[in-house]
Amino acid sequence: MAPRSGNILIVDDEATSAIVRAVRRRLEDEGWTTNVVSKEAHGSADDMLWAALEAIEDSMPDGVILDVRLGDYRDDQFKGLDLLKKIVEEQPRLPVLMFTQYSQGVERDTVARSALQVEAPVEFIDKLASPEEVALRMRRLVGAEPGTIAIGSRILMDDDAGAVLVIGDDGTQTPVADVRGRRFDILRELAQAWYRSPGNVVPFDRLERYLEGDDTRASLRVRIREIKVAMGRALGRPLGANDFIVSVRDRGYRLLPPRD
Repeated sequence: MAPRSGNILIVDDEATSAIVRAVRRRLEDEGWTTNVVSKEAHGSADDMLWAALEAIEDSMPDGVILDVRLGDYRDDQFKGLDLLKKIVEEQPRLPVLMFTQYSQGVERDTVARSALQVEAPVEFIDKLASPEEVALRMRRLVGAEPGTIAIGSRILMDDDAGAVLVIGDDGTQTPVADVRGRRFDILRELAQAWYRSPGNVVPFDRLERYLEGDDTRASLRVRIREIKVAMGRALGRPLGANDFIVSVRDRGYRLLPPRD
């Protein structure tokens, strides 16, 4: 996969843990560069807070993964929220993904309310989420799509190659020859919208920009039908009106990954 990303700053008092190391590996495999502010390197939670602010000012990362708890003491329980507030004050457009081990109860409610009260690109995720989920959420938060998007278990959208690939039972990847040019552009637009948030609807006019002529809406319907026929043939089963690319009345189209 071609690197498409910049730098992610990770602020975590357990930076050498298996969880954080796995997340770093996943991000770096996807093309990110990662830098870490840790307890091992900086000591107390307060020292980590100021070190993180200096790192943000110096390196201007594309996003931050921030642990809610930055130490072992009770006062450190929500120290990450103190850092979040300072980030929002100084860099209100910087995406922040809050790492929290509080999976339920009052503690999680506190984290959720604090994250949602700020008017900034902030989300939170359980610390035990898979590295793949963390990387996915980070990309969505930053607004960067990877070079390759997996649509379900059998379809890959490879933007670098300009091709849609179908994965066979033996793992082989076969390009769908009939989804090229404008058809590929339309499917890529749908795939990227789905990647940012499943259920996203792409307006008609955004898809019609790839077409020419007096009646682009009719032409779009034809191209959508051609894409579905080609993909159904490649998958070995026909795709109906409610499969893969779905029309949302008076709004546009949305992608629906095919069932296995």
